[in-house]
Amino acid sequence: MPQRSPTTDAPPVGSPMLHRLAAEKATGSLMRERGTLYLSDGQVIHAESPDTPGLDVLLTAGGALSPEQWGEALTEAGPQQLVGRFLVDRGHFPEGALELCHLGALYDAAFFVLGRGGGPARFRYGVAHWMGAVRPVPVDAVQRETSRRREMLNEIWPEDDTDTQPLVQTGLGLDTGLPRRQRAVAELVDGVRTAADISRALGRPAFHTLVDVRRLAAAGIVTAARRPPRAANAPTRLPETSAAPDVSLLRRIKNALEAL
Repeated sequence: MPQRSPTTDAPPVGSPMLHRLAAEKATGSLMRERGTLYLSDGQVIHAESPDTPGLDVLLTAGGALSPEQWGEALTEAGPQQLVGRFLVDRGHFPEGALELCHLGALYDAAFFVLGRGGGPARFRYGVAHWMGAVRPVPVDAVQRETSRRREMLNEIWPEDDTDTQPLVQTGLGLDTGLPRRQRAVAELVDGVRTAADISRALGRPAFHTLVDVRRLAAAGIVTAARRPPRAANAPTRLPETSAAPDVSLLRRIKNALEAL
């Protein structure tokens, strides 16, 4: 297996580096400041980002999986990189629901990993993830979905500072006709929380929160708070493990599958 570690300055969507890794059917982890993509045989099998809620939150917060069952899966199957398979084989989670849940988490985190401003990229060959390959996704599909999401956000509101900076209410007030999801987001805007913080507090996919935040920004209800520029010698934030789709959606899928 090759041991080289290619590096590039900023491979956003359409990354030649990522296409090259796919073409050579590489296995390992592509790390950037805003997260990590895990590849197996040139396909994306997992993604994590500090800007998204964790997969464990999705699987446990809604009651579909107990914290004890999650901990058991990590302990028993994590060293073999088979946590996903373990959950299904033990009857803890329907396979179709797990695939859908994990796919949503993967796309959610990949949006941030492949976004602009993610910093330099480094690929480590041979690195595996404890979750295992639930449903591998071609690199082209991940990049297309990332582009689609970026275009969707820009159509709602073209300024992206609300994606990462602390948010403040403008004082315009919350319209009584505001959709419930947007109201829930707006009520957590306090000048300190970012969109990622709000996603974790609500247990929602980060991209869904970005959509609501941009709609609130377009309506003049929230805006990005001003903050001092980052010091030149400030340490770079390292990727953390996170990613999660919608808990309520997961519950509905789980109930539907069990009713079959």
